[in-house]
Amino acid sequence: MLFKKYKITFIRELSAVVDAVEAESFFYIILEKFHDLKRIDLALQPNLELSQFELEKWEAIVAELKTQKPIQYILGETEFYGLPFLVNKNTLIPRPETEELVDLIIKDVNCYKELRQAQFDNSAKLNILDIGTGSGCIAISLAKNIENTQVFAIDVSEDALKIAKKNAEINEVEIIFNCENILEIVFLSAVEGFPTKFDIIVSNPPYVRNLEKDEIKENVLAFEPHLALFVDDTDALLFYRKIALLAKESLTENGRLYFEINQYLGLETVELLKGLGFRDVILMQDIYGNNRMISCKK
Repeated sequence: MLFKKYKITFIRELSAVVDAVEAESFFYIILEKFHDLKRIDLALQPNLELSQFELEKWEAIVAELKTQKPIQYILGETEFYGLPFLVNKNTLIPRPETEELVDLIIKDVNCYKELRQAQFDNSAKLNILDIGTGSGCIAISLAKNIENTQVFAIDVSEDALKIAKKNAEINEVEIIFNCENILEIVFLSAVEGFPTKFDIIVSNPPYVRNLEKDEIKENVLAFEPHLALFVDDTDALLFYRKIALLAKESLTENGRLYFEINQYLGLETVELLKGLGFRDVILMQDIYGNNRMISCKK
């Protein structure tokens, strides 16, 4: 069968679960992944054909997509901040909003005098900690894009850390990973291999309340790890409070704390951080206009 004809079949088959635009994007993602072909290649070579074996492979993918399984999990990979990442059922699929958080930190390192001095001080590297690293997307992107750093990362899931470690190898960066439950840590400096102080601490912790499940797409609810997504309604800022308390003890003077947050709890999170004595607490919106990021200074 010709690729251009199968494209029509592919989009029609998925019409019950996604719209035509998204189905077409899936088609070209798979085309590049398995055939190293792009949209322009089909336009220039309209007579390219699928073999029977290749057709069966595509049909198997269509069957999985019909269950609403995310295409990133089907292919086992995604892209984040221009870098390749492996993903599976144990890791969240990195999102554009988190790329914005990474971009903010990178720009801040280039902007704030105290961070620049630490970065280029030959006697010491800039110490960065990512809490709840998942696939490692934040930690690895920062290590890849900020010079003279030592990046540390923790997660409660051993299975997630296996993927994060592979991603660090793929992207050729050195990260010190530890399996820890952040809620059980008394002092970050007591974690094996950790320094006494960090210049930057960042976290995208679980922040979706159970009462917000109705807003979550079915493919997320069914396939992405709930451990990394949800927090109890009665204490939605549990992780933010714990991480902020640890950061107060572990950040260098003028060190910075960054969070990705629940869009509905922006003001509450700001008040929490101010109440703990953090300075320059800034609430920022994502590309969709939702409260999504907070930065502050010790």
